[in-house]
Amino acid sequence: MIDSNADQTVVFGGPTEGAGRDSRTSGNALPIGTRLSEFEIVGLVGEGGFGIVYLADDHSLHRRVAVKEYMPASLATRALDSTVMLRSEQFAETFAIGLRSFVNEARLLAQFDHPSLVKVHRFWEANGTAYMAMPYFSGKTLKQALKDRSEAPDEAWIRNLLSPLMDALELIHHENCFHRDIAPDNIMLLADGRPVLLDFGAARRVIGDMTQALTVILKPGYAPIEQYAEIPGARQGAWTDIYALAAVVYLMITGHTPPPSVGRMMQDDYQPLAHLVAGRYSEVFLRGIDRCLSVKGGDRPQSIAEMRELIGFDSTIVAGASPVQRELGSGLAPRPVATRADGGTSAPPFADVPPDAAADLTVAAASPATTKLAPESPPNSPAPATEGKGLGLPQYMVGAVLILALAVGLTFYLREPSVPSTTAQQEGPPAVQPLTSSPPTTRARVSLDDAFAEALAGSDSAFALKLSGVKSPLRIGHDRLSFALRSERGGYLNVLLWDKAGGHVSLIFPNDLDRDNHIGAGETLSFPRPEWSYEADAPAGDWDILTIVSASPRDFTSLGFSNKGGTLDASQDGVEAALNRSDASSRSITGSPRCASGAPCPANYAALRFLVQETEKRR
Repeated sequence: MIDSNADQTVVFGGPTEGAGRDSRTSGNALPIGTRLSEFEIVGLVGEGGFGIVYLADDHSLHRRVAVKEYMPASLATRALDSTVMLRSEQFAETFAIGLRSFVNEARLLAQFDHPSLVKVHRFWEANGTAYMAMPYFSGKTLKQALKDRSEAPDEAWIRNLLSPLMDALELIHHENCFHRDIAPDNIMLLADGRPVLLDFGAARRVIGDMTQALTVILKPGYAPIEQYAEIPGARQGAWTDIYALAAVVYLMITGHTPPPSVGRMMQDDYQPLAHLVAGRYSEVFLRGIDRCLSVKGGDRPQSIAEMRELIGFDSTIVAGASPVQRELGSGLAPRPVATRADGGTSAPPFADVPPDAAADLTVAAASPATTKLAPESPPNSPAPATEGKGLGLPQYMVGAVLILALAVGLTFYLREPSVPSTTAQQEGPPAVQPLTSSPPTTRARVSLDDAFAEALAGSDSAFALKLSGVKSPLRIGHDRLSFALRSERGGYLNVLLWDKAGGHVSLIFPNDLDRDNHIGAGETLSFPRPEWSYEADAPAGDWDILTIVSASPRDFTSLGFSNKGGTLDASQDGVEAALNRSDASSRSITGSPRCASGAPCPANYAALRFLVQETEKRR
């Protein structure tokens, strides 16, 4: 179950919390109980060559987080006073540049707010190094999920995975930021089926660049040719991430990665998917992925928008997507059951969650899920998707010498006129049979926590909501709810407050004293308002708050609310009963769009969730 924090990420490797083991699996990890500002280390999640990830308690906001520490083991070690010290002064410049890159990456990630991107709560420098704190919840890597499957996933499964990933990449590409390390072990699948892009690995890359250790920065099956050398004609850009993402699709379909791009430059023995697995997936999808895997960057789509069109997202309905999602192209979490073109069903891209220990990960995995979903695949499916060895090269290229040898040839190759492959020369894509949703025959009971989590999964990132000024804890009878919310798109703000100790849910804004809940594009609304405030009251406990900014006004009466003291209010049991009614057309805690008759009524919205604690008043 997803933790009740607003913007959550994942931590791999199930930490053995409270197991009594010493957290120092090496001499570099900080011991359990160490305090880093407001964070207390309670477990060790994973340790790699460039960083250590800890499980920690945030004593300020009372939540569980993952804290990553910059620790390049080849350059530095841990001193007795917990500071990080250089192994030799000759590493000082490399360590400093890597540290700056680590901080810059944290600063960059903190600016983005998308369900499929790692979220950074805050970052700081201490102990001679730097740290970043991130949300924490459960999941496993796509690499592990594919290994657990007995058959290759079908097109609906892959499309449901691609949609939110492409949305996330499009967001960072607009800021001229590129991931450059997309691979199955850097894609996390959460318990709700949502994928999250993990480690950007900026510090790892810059140290690799300075030491010429290409073994630590390139994955040959996924790295396009322009990542092997910084030379004219080999610029990196959106097309670089597009190649890597397409290579992940190639792996899912065939069970092995495409041939390394550096080898294809000399002799291209790439086998097009349009020929290799023809008939098993739609032709437009296969030809599109083939085009995305062109050796030359100029032959690939130049943007995520072009990639969407090329692989048929404009003409093919993603299984399990809502009408709004299909209209806006936003990537929501896959639904439990989806119908394929051949009439079969497919499970979402996530099943159970066994521990998946991993090094060099930005985040980590918690407790395993308990339900095993049995995916089905179309007839004559390819072999199970497990990573192959391509051309027999090692997993990481020992490439520095090879790059120097190939640089001249690569320059001339990239300057030659582009000759697109015959598979990309077809006049217009063939018609595609739409993939449509099939409602499940039974539905699991939805808890209020599930409903809040589903609201986050359906959030439209284009609103780019940003939360600030949250005050917590609040003293009962003394403090008032305080926060500010900014939206990059205009809409209507609704604030739901779940009083967990009192067992009731309230729509605290809009209310009888303040009905104007419109928020303009780029505007920030601050609480408390001049007209009203919301005070902490007994019993002590947590307030779980969901803010919703929607394109249209929304109606929450179906949730069983009644007016109480100027706000709409209902018991937790009453709201959950309303969400689980047999005649309910929707289980959404976000209500339903409400517009004047005949007027356009877009249903898209964005949501943020955060926790505030009530405490007894101090004497």
